[in-house]
Amino acid sequence: MNESWVTVVGNAATRPDFWETAAGVAVARFRLAATVRRWDRGRDAWADAYTSFYTIWTWRSLAANVAGSVSLGEPLVVHGTLRVREREREQERDRSLQGDRPLQGEGEGGWGGGAATPPAPGGESGGGAHQPRRWVTAEIDAVAVGHDLTRGTSAFRRVSQAKPLLNTPTGATSP
Repeated sequence: MNESWVTVVGNAATRPDFWETAAGVAVARFRLAATVRRWDRGRDAWADAYTSFYTIWTWRSLAANVAGSVSLGEPLVVHGTLRVREREREQERDRSLQGDRPLQGEGEGGWGGGAATPPAPGGESGGGAHQPRRWVTAEIDAVAVGHDLTRGTSAFRRVSQAKPLLNTPTGATSP
């Protein structure tokens, strides 16, 4: 399968949202803002251009570590596979593909983010109650997330997983 692998440098735009699925798999997601900077020759300085927002999905141990390590506004480097999706909803609150957790503030800088499609000719611009709303969202299934050390320092702490001991003494003696 051909997938688009990307590495994106940006800032955490939201705090990570962490939960476990019904099967017990840890999941965390957050939004990443990546602003393009260009050299402005006229001002002889760097200038911010446009900002792209990505929904970052992490799973299992990476999800638990992201939830414990990433805070709002921190500079990050994210590596993973890119998915661009067109979505549609008819109600004010949409349900995510991972269960019935609502996607907060979709289309207004929340989880869904992306660009909403304009209304149909002759339609309302308010996204009426029965008119479906469409938008495009960019998501990254991350395999690695880390702090951008070109912009600061970080302290690494290894997380050890508890392993059951074999042949542990029970305190009882046999006759």
